[in-house]
Amino acid sequence: MTQTNRETNMSHSTTELAHSLIDQTAQSAGAAIQTTQRVANDAVGSLSHTLQTAQHQVRDSAHLASDKTVAYIREEPVKSMLIAAAAGAALMALARAISQPRAPR
Repeated sequence: MTQTNRETNMSHSTTELAHSLIDQTAQSAGAAIQTTQRVANDAVGSLSHTLQTAQHQVRDSAHLASDKTVAYIREEPVKSMLIAAAAGAALMALARAISQPRAPR
C-alpha cells in the first residue's frame, strides 16, 4: 500500500468517525429535546390542573359567602341596612378625601 492510499484510507476513516459522532450527537440532542418537551408539558398540565382546582375553590367560597350574606340580610334586615349605610358613608368620605386637592404648605 502506498503512502497516498494510506492517507486516503485514514482520511475516509476520520470522516466516517466524524459523521458517526455527529449522528450520535444529533440523536442525543433529539432525545434531550423530547425529554425536555415531555417534562414541560407535564408541568403545564399540572399547573393547569392546580389553577382549575383553585378556581373551583374560589368560586365555591364566593357562593358560600353570598349565601351567608343573603341569609344574614333575611335574618337582620334593619341591621343590614344600617351596616350598608355606614359602609357607603365611609366610602364617600374616603373618596372625597382622596379627590380634594391638598392645600400648599
